[in-house]
Amino acid sequence: MATSTNITPHTGHIGLNVTDIDRSRQFYQDVFGFTVAAESTDEAQRFVFLSDGQRLILTLWQQSAGKFDTHRPGLHHLSFEVASIDDVTAFEQRVRELNIPLLYDGVVPHGEGLSSGGIFFTDPDGIRLEIYSPTGAEILTTSTYGPSCGFF
Repeated sequence: MATSTNITPHTGHIGLNVTDIDRSRQFYQDVFGFTVAAESTDEAQRFVFLSDGQRLILTLWQQSAGKFDTHRPGLHHLSFEVASIDDVTAFEQRVRELNIPLLYDGVVPHGEGLSSGGIFFTDPDGIRLEIYSPTGAEILTTSTYGPSCGFF
């Protein structure tokens, strides 16, 4: 089968292994507003498919123990793009209301002079999460930058 070099795939959905399906489902619903598209309550194989109401975004699989380990190969962080810094700020407020600790105090640019920026935090299993906008961060007045989407 021949493939065209003009085809650019995009990310479909992301699957995460979690330790407690109920806790993780609630976390992702509370933070992102995702809805349950499908789930299994079979204790031997529990999973949840989360949707934005139009498409599948995230699948959670209860088949892990421990915490996310940054010293092992695999997922570095999971990033969600929104349209504007104002949207990032709205998510920041929601995360704070849910008493989820931010890795930095508020919205930070990705680097000095860059227009992209966001918030960084972790899910209940320690998976690093980012909500960012590709533009608008150049107006932020901070000397802190977001290396959580780089080396840690």
